[in-house]
Order: sequence, then structure tokens, then C-alpha cells
Amino acid sequence: MTQPSLSFEIFPPNTQVGEEKLLTTLNELEGLAPDYISVTCSNNKRNIEATTLKVAGHVKSLGIPTIAHLPACYLTKEQVNEIIQQLDSLGIYRVLALRGDIDPLIPPTEDFTYASDLISYIKEIAPHFEITGACYPEVHPESVNHVADVLHLREKVNQGCEHLITQLFFDNDIFYRFQESCQLAGIDVPITPGIMPIINRKQALRIINTASASLPKKFLAILDKYEHNPIALRDAGLAYAVDQIVDLVTQDAPGIHLYTMNQSATARQIYQATASLFEKPIPLLVEEG
Repeated sequence: MTQPSLSFEIFPPNTQVGEEKLLTTLNELEGLAPDYISVTCSNNKRNIEATTLKVAGHVKSLGIPTIAHLPACYLTKEQVNEIIQQLDSLGIYRVLALRGDIDPLIPPTEDFTYASDLISYIKEIAPHFEITGACYPEVHPESVNHVADVLHLREKVNQGCEHLITQLFFDNDIFYRFQESCQLAGIDVPITPGIMPIINRKQALRIINTASASLPKKFLAILDKYEHNPIALRDAGLAYAVDQIVDLVTQDAPGIHLYTMNQSATARQIYQATASLFEKPIPLLVEEG
């Protein structure tokens, strides 16, 4: 059986101080030998070129396989052509194809309505690229229902998506039910769970207010019990994430994608607690006699 992968997500910072911190973070993540690092971006070409491609190029220079996020709702085909050419020149042949968030005050371009449109187009202009897609175990916020969401996901796969990474979730049973739905729908590509360790209350509240992830009683109990004890909350949050990861890998998840929030210390602690789960087993030598 193939060993599960361990990968990280980082985001390009907005300030010079943030850039310097990210370089330090990447140097520390390099020592953890991730299977790949994905680099996020926002919905505009200038941001993609000035930050995402720059950071992805640096990750590549460290010898780490890289996936560049590409949200296309505000891009034209000509702009996508240019970005793909730049990635090609950097030796980066993997993208995470997204529709991207739509600003209600800014109409999107008409070239790419859905992520599946972008996937199909990249496969047409750069068939050697490997395309990853995003998925939502608890249904995309804009989807009509779970069935419609899975059908849209199958369309991504039909258009050439070869791998899926989930949005964060805190209840593994939700992921397992989602896996089953995908299998029933004929979606046969690897689905890598995305895990975000919650290490402080501010982060937790932001997730509660912005994410569509359900919060199990066990998780809420941690937030309540350690509300005024930040060190205990950090330790409990890390332990909760480790528990999720152990369960997922035990149940044969193809890998774990860790949303690091650019915190190398968090990634390192998770790695140290779970490293043996991702190491290739050493064959036992049988003595002849």
C-alpha cells in the first residue's frame, strides 16, 4: 500500500516583515521533508504574479514539490495562458484550480464560470500539468444541496482534475460520509483531508464566524474549558488535530494537507507527533538458516 503523504499550505504575506517571516518558515518546513507545499493566492492576476508565483518559485528552489493555487473567476484565458507559461518556466507543473471568491460589487470575467471550466482549459493548453481541485466535505456554501455539490465535483474530475484536497473540517465522520458519497458518484481520484490545528481562541472564533465547518461537542468543550488559558488551549488544539490525523491515516486516507497559517512551529509539532505514520516502512530482514 502507498504511504500517505504529508503536505503543507502557506499563503503569501502582505508586508515585508511577513515576507521575511515566511522565508524563515519555509526554511523550517523544508527540514520536515513535505511531499509538497501549496501556495495560495487571491483573485487577481497582479497578486498571482507578484506573490504566489514568487513564493512558489522559492519553494521550488528549495527542492520541494509545489502546487500553485489559481482562482480564475477574474482572469481571462489570455491571462491564464501567461500564468501557465510562467509556471512552466519555473518548473512548476501542478496547480490547484479554483473558481475563487466572487466580490458582489465586481462582476467576474466570462471566460471561467466554474472551476471545471478552468480545469478543462488548462488540460487543453498544458496537458502535462497535474491539476488538483478543492472540495467541501460539508457542502460548498453556494451549493443547492449535497447531491448537487458532489455532481459538480464529479464534473471537475471528468474535465481532468486528478486529485482533491478538502477544506478544513473537525469531525472525521463527516469526511468519511463524504468519501462514500464520492465513491457512489464515481469519483475515483485521491481525496486528501485538509486539517487546521486550532492553537488560539482568536483563530477559533474566526473559523467559527467564516468557515462552514461543523464544530463537534468535543472541540467546543476545549474552547470553553481553556478559554482563559492560552497555553492549554494551544496544547489541546494540537492534540485534537493529531487525534484527527491519526484516525484519518489509520482509515487509509491518501495523505494529510496541513493548513499551517504560516506557523512552522505548529507544523513541526504536528510532524513530531505523527512522523512515523508517514514514513516508508523498512522491510524486515529474514535470516536464513
